[in-house]
Formats: sequence, C-alpha cells, structure tokens
Amino acid sequence: MLGESLGQTMANHLGPEFLDKIERIRHLAKTGRGGAESDHADLLTELSGLSEGDVLPVARAFTQFLNLANIAEEFHRVRLHQDQQDQDEPDAEDTFVQQLKQLLANGLSPSEIAAAIARMDVDLVLTAHPTEVNRRTLIRKYNDITDYLRHLEMGQQPTRRLDELVSQIWHTNEIRQQRPTPIDEAKWGFAVIESSLWQAVPEYLRRLDEQMQEHLGQALPLNCSPVRFSSWMGGDRDGNPFVTADVTREVLMLSRWMAADLYGRDLKALRSELSMHQCSAEMRAEVGDTAEPYRHLLAGLRRQLEATKEQIRQDLDGTANSSRTLLTRNELLEPLLLCHRSLIECDMPIIANGLLEDVIRRVACFGVDLVRLDIRQNSERHSAVFEALTQHYELGSYLAWSEEQKQEFLLQELQSKRPLLPNRWEPEAKIQEVLETCRVVAESDPTSLGSYVISMASQPSDVLSVILLLRECEVGHNMKVVPLFETLSDLKNAHLCLDALLSIDWYRDYAQGRQEVMIGYSDSSKDAGQMAAVWGQYQTQEALTATCRAQDIHLTLFHGRGGTVGRGGGPTHLAILAQPPGSVDHTIRITEQGEVIRFKFGIPEIAERNLERYTGAVLTATLSPRPAPRPAWRELMSDLAETGFREYRSVVREDERFVPFFQESTPERELGKLPLGSRPAKRRADGGVESLRAIPWVFAWTQIRLMLPAWLGSDRALQAAIDNGKLNQLHEMYADWPFFTSYVDMLEMVLAKSDAVIAQYYTERLVPKALQPLGEKLRDRLVETIEGVLQIKQSAELLADFPRIRRSINVRNPYIDPLHFLQAELIFRDRTRPNKQLEQALMVTMAGISAGMRNTG
Repeated sequence: MLGESLGQTMANHLGPEFLDKIERIRHLAKTGRGGAESDHADLLTELSGLSEGDVLPVARAFTQFLNLANIAEEFHRVRLHQDQQDQDEPDAEDTFVQQLKQLLANGLSPSEIAAAIARMDVDLVLTAHPTEVNRRTLIRKYNDITDYLRHLEMGQQPTRRLDELVSQIWHTNEIRQQRPTPIDEAKWGFAVIESSLWQAVPEYLRRLDEQMQEHLGQALPLNCSPVRFSSWMGGDRDGNPFVTADVTREVLMLSRWMAADLYGRDLKALRSELSMHQCSAEMRAEVGDTAEPYRHLLAGLRRQLEATKEQIRQDLDGTANSSRTLLTRNELLEPLLLCHRSLIECDMPIIANGLLEDVIRRVACFGVDLVRLDIRQNSERHSAVFEALTQHYELGSYLAWSEEQKQEFLLQELQSKRPLLPNRWEPEAKIQEVLETCRVVAESDPTSLGSYVISMASQPSDVLSVILLLRECEVGHNMKVVPLFETLSDLKNAHLCLDALLSIDWYRDYAQGRQEVMIGYSDSSKDAGQMAAVWGQYQTQEALTATCRAQDIHLTLFHGRGGTVGRGGGPTHLAILAQPPGSVDHTIRITEQGEVIRFKFGIPEIAERNLERYTGAVLTATLSPRPAPRPAWRELMSDLAETGFREYRSVVREDERFVPFFQESTPERELGKLPLGSRPAKRRADGGVESLRAIPWVFAWTQIRLMLPAWLGSDRALQAAIDNGKLNQLHEMYADWPFFTSYVDMLEMVLAKSDAVIAQYYTERLVPKALQPLGEKLRDRLVETIEGVLQIKQSAELLADFPRIRRSINVRNPYIDPLHFLQAELIFRDRTRPNKQLEQALMVTMAGISAGMRNTG
C-alpha cells in the first residue's frame, strides 16, 4: 500500500514514464538476484546510462521506498506482538513473564524477585553519534504514517491522508543542508521522548505492575522505575569542539524546560479529569475549604511548572533578574501522591489508577530533568590542565612525572585547604574550556547530571585529576567519575588500574561503596578486530567484577555499544544474558546510539517491548546468571582471539595496500560531505585509518556490503580451530555458552547482510588495477567466514533459525542493489568531475543504503 502511494506520487510529479523506468530497474534487480546474469548486466547498463538529471530522482525513489518498507515492517512487528497477546499464545523466551516463571521455577521466592526489581537500575544513555541519516522533519512524517496505519488497523476507512504524507515526503529534501549542532542533536533526543517514550514508559510500568501482581503477588511501587534515561547529547565533548561549556549549560536548561512543558500538558489533562469533590482529611488540610480539591491542588502545581519554564526562558535569554529555584522532583511528586492516596481512601481506585498513576510513573522515570546529562572528555585534556598548572607554579612537568608522582600530587591537593587554581589565571582557550565545563557542573542541580566519563583512561591519576578539577571549581557533590577503557591494551589492564584506585583510602571514601566503569566496544574492535575485542571485553568484565567483589565495592558496568556488530551491537536481551556471571548486579548502563534510538524507541509499542526486554534480561542476569565457561572453552577462545588479532592486524596494519584500497573502494572520502552529526568524522584531518572514528569506519564498509570490521580475523581463527579438530568443541560452545552463542549469531546476522558481488562491483569500478587483488582476497575470506559459521551452526544456509530476519533482508535487496550500483557510478563520476547535483545524489544513496541495511555505523 505504501509502495503504491509512492509510485502514484512519483507518476504525478515526474510522469508515468519515470515510474516505468523505476519499475524496470526494480524488476532487473529482482531477477538479477534470482541468478539471471543477463538481467544483472542489463541493470548495470540501465543505471550507467542514467543522465545527470535522472540520477537524483532514481536514488530518491529507491531510498524512500526503503524508508516506507521500514515503517511497514515496524508496524507489522507491533501487530504480530499484539496478536500473540490477544490470542494468549505461549510466552516467548525473552518476555518478562516467561523470565518470571523461569526464576520461580529455579526456586527463587516472589519476595526475592520483587525486591530485585525494586533495586534495579537500567540506565539507557541516548547518544548523538553521527548515525541518524534521516532529518527530524521526515521522521515526524514517518511517525504520522505509522499513526495512519494504526487507525486503519482499528477499522477506520482509508483517507487521502496517506497520499498527502507520502507526497510531503517526496517533495522534502532528504539531506540536511547543514550539519546539526549539538543543540539540534539534543532536541532530536527530546523529540523521541516526547513522541514515543512519554507514552511508552507509563504503559510499560503499568504492564510490569500487573505482571508482578499476577505472578509474584506484589505490586511495583509507584515511585519505582527499573529503567531510566540519560544522555550524551550536549555533554560529550571528546573530539567534538562544538560541545562547549555554554552548549552544555543550554542543553541542561532545555532538558528541564521540556520536562516542565510535558508535565504541564499532563496536569492540564489531569485537572480536566479530577473534578470530584470528595477527598481525604489529609487532602482537605492541604487545600482548605474548596469545592474541587484535586483541581485546586493541581492548579497550584501547574503555576509552579509555568514559573519554572519562565525562569528557564529568562536564563536562556540572559534576562533573569532573580535566582528563584526551579521545581524539584519532590515538589512535583508529593502533591500527585497526595491526590492518589486521597482517591484510594475515598474508594475511587479506578480513577487513582488512571492518568494520575501514569503521571506519577513518569516522574519516577524522568524526574524533573527528562534525562540526566553525562559529561565526557578525553584524559589528555585533563592532563593538559595540570601540565599548565605545574608549569605556572614552576613545579616541573606534570606530563613527565611518573604515575606515583602524579597520584601523590593530586591526593595532596585534594586534601589541601587552600585553592589550587590561581586568581586571575588566564590559560589558553582549551584549558579554560575544561575549567568552564567543571563550573557548569558546579552550578547545575546534581539530579540533572549523570556521570563524568573519561575517554582513554588508563591510570588512577586520570580519575583523581577529574575529581580535583571538579572540587577546585566548587562542585559540592561526589559526582561519579567513570574511567572508559577502550583499546585492547587498556582493557587488559583495566582491573589493575581499578584495584590501584580502590586501594587509595581517600578515593574509597569518595566512592562510597560504588564504582562505575565504562567498556568501549567500538575502538577496541577497530584496534584489534572483532574476535579479539569481544573476548578482551569479556575477560575485562570478569576481572573488574572480581576486583570489586574483593574490594567490597558494588560495580556498575557501562557498555558503550553501537548499532552494528562491529561496534558491539545486537539483540538486547541476548547481549545482557551473554555477560560474564556476576557482572550484572541489578544495575547496568548501555548507550543507545544514532538511528538505533529511533528503531528501538521511536514507536511506543516497540519501545514498550524493548523496555520489557531490558528489564527481564537484567533481572535474569542478576538472579540466575549463566555458569562460567569451562576451562577448555576458555582456552580455545583465547586461541581464537590470538589468531583473530594477528590475522586482523596483518591486513589492516601490515598490508601496505590496505589503506589505499579502503579509501578507493568505499565512500570514506565522500562521507565527510554527508552532514550527519555535529562531530567531525576524523580525529585528525590529515590522518589515515587509525585517526578515523569507529562509526565512519564501519559506515564505509557497510555501504559496500563487505562488512569487514565484523568478521576480518574471525575467518582465519575459526577455520584454524576447525582444521585442528576443534569443530565438536565449537559445537558445544555454541550450544551451551551464551557468550559464544551470541557472538556466532551476531556474526551470522552481519554475514547475511554482506554481499561479495556488490563489493566486487565497487572494486572493479573504483579501485586501481594494482589494488584489485586485495579486494579479491578479502571477498574470498568473506566466503570462508560464511562457510565456517555454517559449520559451527550445523546449518545449510545463513539465518535458517531466524526466518523473519532473512525474509526482511531478502525483501530489501532488490531495492538496495540499484542504490549500490548507482552509488559506485556516482563516486566514480564525483571523483573525476565533481558537481553539486552528483554530490546530492550520492548523499541520497548513502541514506538509502543505510535505511535498507537498518544501520549506518
């Protein structure tokens, strides 16, 4: 239906001849996929013969079809899930109810399970890495189409609204004209909450409450939300010069304003509903002799919310003339709970449990800040501040000191009663910016802030230095300071660093029995290859868990996962259940990046399902963790990782042809023209692969369907194990070890999205003859990887166990293939005779392939 509407829109705008051309290209792509070589050749002829005036509308046609296909598929998933609920079908393994039943069957008592849920803290951290290619205005229109389908499903008659929306989409430019600012990215995050999560969260919590009452005999406390949200949008300044202290200050205020606005809308609706006159003595004592006590109380609360919004507006405008405090969480929550108690006491529980309870549940999840903002900065920037200070005081060079000297200096200053920062000190701008960020933290409400994350941390001094800077800038609370371990070598040494840190008495007092550590997935994978990285991450988590247990410290692991397998992505519940036993102890933090936010949380029904999955997986991993791997499995996994590391590095670091092949065969150079996010694609403009960020690294390989970051190194490692007679042991590991099961299944999924024929075309069209043998070698290794995975899974074809995913990929291929061939042609033309029209079409193909693959980087 959506495709027909798009076709009619194109015919109306560009004529029936254009639609015939699109249909011809689609037919050739589909039959070419079926093995008809002549149709494949005809497709290439058709696409290479397109005039410069035709390439853009053709690219747009296939791109928009793929976006509409995503909407249809997402809606289909919602409908299937609702049908299963309506028909009371047996619960799937990953549903919350099934996990409750399993925990009870394992001998846990209802009170133990309920207590664990009440303690649970699953923090989903929304990040604005440059992976969301769709503009916000188009996302809103896609959401409107979903609403149309929802109404159609409910029996409403078809209207012209669908054709209107599709026509609006067709006549809207897919590509931003300018890169989004960090403020734009933060507003995009707020929009996801406003349009979906604001509805999904109370529905999820209501359902959780009902399931707990049915199976455990205990309710979910009103002020309890196992899941909450944080953000890096406007707080992550690592490598992004556009995230300044002023930006962070503005984002914090905008977040609070948005929360006040959303609650204001809720209270307006609630005042309309709570018109009853009967109330409790407690309520009467609060409101006095008024005919409509609930409305009276809520009217005062709305005025406080409006005053909060006005204060924030004045602060943003620079016109504030007072220092009024903003409405706090308790000031918002207590009147709502008073209304709830009064309604229950007056025998009106059905009213109490309606919209009022939804608003209370929202406060439990979102607080008054909507999201809590993390601050992230690179350890080098903090060290630079202390280098400048020690030079200023003529104490020597901080950077030249040993780790012991740094710790001694920092601890001495942390316990000193005199200030460290000189009066009227005017350091260089980069140092001043670090200090200004700390001052923004000092002036902000502690409840609005999450953690201070230190990129590329490797020593205890990296943590102590940040605490000292925060103290010097008059931060009055013990903000969580979180080391982020990213490279393989840093991961291996992470537990030693943490043990040394926790052995410092002053720091133990500061930590107050809790420690958060972040594990980086993207850079370790790019640094060492996926096989070595995943095993390194697993071992690091084991070691950190053991260290904290020995030190009697509660550990929260923060997983910096991306949307793709090459950056730690994959199905949520499987990833959590695959963690080392004991590493998930009621708490976990996980990044949700780029377009993954929209796919997981953009539609309320899908958001509810994903929130339920997180809750069930963390509950199971906490109360009933899987056993540790057998020693023989661990030994084989170490051998696999070592071989994978060596084989990955031999290509990426040691083959002199690799970097030029990568630059010629992929749209890596052209990627910089696509205005995806506020952050530059490279750490250094003149750098090679090593300076390229993990996201564009994965993006470039995904665009040509070689998917190299997810499998290179694993191919030779798995094949070596098979050749050495370890196939039966690999079968055992796949069957009985969740970590290895998850790894193989994720590898299989990405291999199913790969395509050696497509990758070959990019090589033949774009790469100099001297480099083409490397492309052939890599494609052969891709095929070998597929063969190895099929042997381990004892399967005849990829995704035999996941027919829905296989069908989803197969349906999309005839629409993605023309975009690939067209993209290669456009890259060739753009590199020889660039012009704006070609660049626009090229960017549209990138967006279309991303939509079809369901991820970018």
